[in-house]
Amino acid sequence: MLLSAFGSLLQLLYLAMLVLAVVAFVFAATAREDAYRAADKKKKSFWLIILGIAVAVNLLIPMLFLQLAGVVASIVFMVDVRPALKEVSGGGGSGGRRGGSSSDGPYGPYNGGR
Repeated sequence: MLLSAFGSLLQLLYLAMLVLAVVAFVFAATAREDAYRAADKKKKSFWLIILGIAVAVNLLIPMLFLQLAGVVASIVFMVDVRPALKEVSGGGGSGGRRGGSSSDGPYGPYNGGR
């Protein structure tokens, strides 16, 4: 019973690593090439190759060490590269102003203490 529960846990872990690699690959593929240069990150082809290898390793080679290397690459892309690409592409959440006046504060308009 304990071994089957551990096996199920490992299967979920493998699935989570595959999903993370696929999502990172899709985000890398849909970003514009010039956004990578503007964000001063590696080329789009570099990230597509690295993340494509991560997806292939997760699907074809069940070696935990190689899969963990793919997870590290996917996490680096999702945490470092993707936010930089979004900021450069104009899709950044807090980077740009979405309207309002120059007296707006973080919690709404500033009315001068009135």
